[in-house]
Amino acid sequence: MLTKFKGYPMDINIIQVYARTSKRPEEEVDKFYDDLEKAKSHCESQEITIILVRTLEVNKDLYVCFIDYTKAFDRVRHEEIITILQQLNIDGKDLRIIKNIYWEQKAAVRVEETSNFQNIKRGVRQGCVLSPDLFSLYSEMIMRQIEEMEGLKIGGHNINKLRYADDTVLTADSEEKLQELLNKVVEESKNKGLKLNSKKTESMIITRKTSIPKCKIKIEENTIKQANSFKYLGTQITLDGRNHQEIKSRIAQAKASF
Repeated sequence: MLTKFKGYPMDINIIQVYARTSKRPEEEVDKFYDDLEKAKSHCESQEITIILVRTLEVNKDLYVCFIDYTKAFDRVRHEEIITILQQLNIDGKDLRIIKNIYWEQKAAVRVEETSNFQNIKRGVRQGCVLSPDLFSLYSEMIMRQIEEMEGLKIGGHNINKLRYADDTVLTADSEEKLQELLNKVVEESKNKGLKLNSKKTESMIITRKTSIPKCKIKIEENTIKQANSFKYLGTQITLDGRNHQEIKSRIAQAKASF
């Protein structure tokens, strides 16, 4: 029953004020974004659109897996995130403040009487503007383990993932490569205390073929759903890579605002 409730610390507004004025660590995440910098817009959702266009231009199929973690932000281990920040040489003052935010947290539950206080050793704060960056850094340690694995080649660059906070897409030019990427992510995620949700993680093949191939991608023994469309960071991704559905959706939203 208690899993349905989330804590909301009283000092969250102070944290948000600090977080908006501190140096954000996001430049440490994913070096491969630099390779796409000249080609992509400032909106993260456009990156997958660029990859779709470039892949279909050369008549190749694009195999993608949209990853969903079970309670992703709740499973971040405090001790490990501090270690990661130290390894990335985050500014000492920022590190101390983040450490003070998360270190030695305690919580109690009141149901008629108050329980004993227990140490909180994992989870980033809901609603804090730092949380997406902290999770990105945490999951970066997972994604670096697939850095050299084959995905798909665009402009001489190997691209096997796109990420923003806990929204992750694996990309490959074959089912076999996609399965290998997913297997490694599952393994490394376990090592960091994270678990993929096999019911919400979905695969898709984006192609110009009239007959869509089957994609039997698995998380351990569970075959994940092969989707016909998927909304990633607000952009609707379809089987043919066209944006007709996205355009209709935007028109409908515009009409609804009047």
